[in-house]
Amino acid sequence: MRIRIRHLLATAVLVSTGIVWTVAALVAQGSKIQQGADLAPVPLNMKGLNPALVRQGSYIVNAQGGCNDCHTAPSYAAGGDPFAGEPELINVPCYLAGGGVFGPFVSRNITPRANGLPANRTLEQFKELMHQGTDFRDPPDGTPILQVMPWPVYGKMSDRELEAIYEFLRAIPTINPRPDFCEPPPMP
Repeated sequence: MRIRIRHLLATAVLVSTGIVWTVAALVAQGSKIQQGADLAPVPLNMKGLNPALVRQGSYIVNAQGGCNDCHTAPSYAAGGDPFAGEPELINVPCYLAGGGVFGPFVSRNITPRANGLPANRTLEQFKELMHQGTDFRDPPDGTPILQVMPWPVYGKMSDRELEAIYEFLRAIPTINPRPDFCEPPPMP
């Protein structure tokens, strides 16, 4: 009897600990979702989308991934460059419309097209691109693998995280074609 009570007590402690950690994880995730809503620099069209997934994607794109740094040209609006000691101000009219130059490569416009697909890629293509670096275009050097995109790092993300990024990209405004003023600043 005494052993059974100890066994039940130990089980209750383990279950309680598991519940506490689960709640803590959900609360932490919820705060990232809220932060994602606060970090989105553009209005989001949530119609037909999962709002929590969109906001989680916003958190990954805007707080962790640094996607703006390469896929927005220039990355910051006039007077909003944190690297110049100015308060950060994202270049909203060019947000994620590509145009960053990296040698012979130019960052892609990853905003949704008229069909609603970010960069005109399906979710499965997006996952393949992020996990394996597949370049679905004819790249200038003939290599079928993305050369500048840090896909080896982003490829370590879970499918759920990549789905969140994709859902966020579906919610941002379309900028296609990219306006002429969305060009990187001249090199010194």
